This record gives sequence, C-alpha cells and structure tokens, in this order.
Amino acid sequence: MLLDRIVLVGAWIAGAVLLALTVPRQHIRDAFVVFMFKMVITWPIGLLVAEFDLIAYPVREFPKASLTSFSFEYFIYPATCVAFNLRFPERSGAWGKLAWYVFFPTWMTAVEVAIERYTDLLRYVHWSWHWTWLTLLITFHMTRVFYLWFIKKGIPAAKGGSLS
Repeated sequence: MLLDRIVLVGAWIAGAVLLALTVPRQHIRDAFVVFMFKMVITWPIGLLVAEFDLIAYPVREFPKASLTSFSFEYFIYPATCVAFNLRFPERSGAWGKLAWYVFFPTWMTAVEVAIERYTDLLRYVHWSWHWTWLTLLITFHMTRVFYLWFIKKGIPAAKGGSLS
C-alpha cells in the first residue's frame, strides 16, 4: 500500500515537472486547451473501461466516488499530452513525426504495464497492453487534430489579437 502511494505521489511530481519543463510561458493557454481536451476524452473512456470491468483500480484516490484512477485520467495523461503537442516536431519529416506518435504511447504503455505488474494501482481484467497503446495513440491523435484546429482558428485575445 505504501508503494502504491509513493508511485502516485511520484507520478504527480513527474507530471508537474513535465509541464514545467515543456510549457513555455507564452504557450500556457495552449497547454490549458490541450490539457482540458485530453481530460474530456480520457475521463469518460476511463469510466467506461472501469465500469465494464476491463480494468480495475484496487487502490484509487476516491474509492467511493469513482471506479477509475483520478490521477491518471485527470492529470498524468493530460499533462503528458501537453508535452506531446507543445513539443511536437513540426519541422521534422514524416518519419520524425511518426516516431513522435509511436514514442509517447509506447513509453506510457510500458510504465502502465510496470504499474500493473508491481503495484495495486491497476489490474488488467479483460484488457491488455495493446489496448492501452492503441487508445493512447488514438487519443493523442484526436488531441493533436483538435489542437491544430484550435490554434489555426484562433480565439480573440483581450487586445484583439489571436493566440496562434
């Protein structure tokens, strides 16, 4: 149980450090948009996966409120998605962009598999690592498409400019 709490605290610290290192001051609004959009995607998916007993979260922050992990769905995945989008290799060729798309779901899945194997934070019931990898890839892409649409369209700033 102590290991589980240490992993959770470490994940929150790692997420905060990741945000601090990858979000330039002038892109805080962009980071907020990406973070919130990813949260809107991951929270319902996480709830469905838990409700249908595909994944169980034996140790979680709010056991009476939700069957899913608040930390992962509401902070860690969205924070990682911010890094994915704000540090995306725009000037790279197709292979560099593809590598970026493959890298993020791969390392996150590897961490999730380790958490599933060595802690009680997560149990695969009717789930496998490849489903995690695929859902991460899809949600990263959905967030990327939304982010590109959002910055291209722009929103009026206080002085009449745009955020892009």
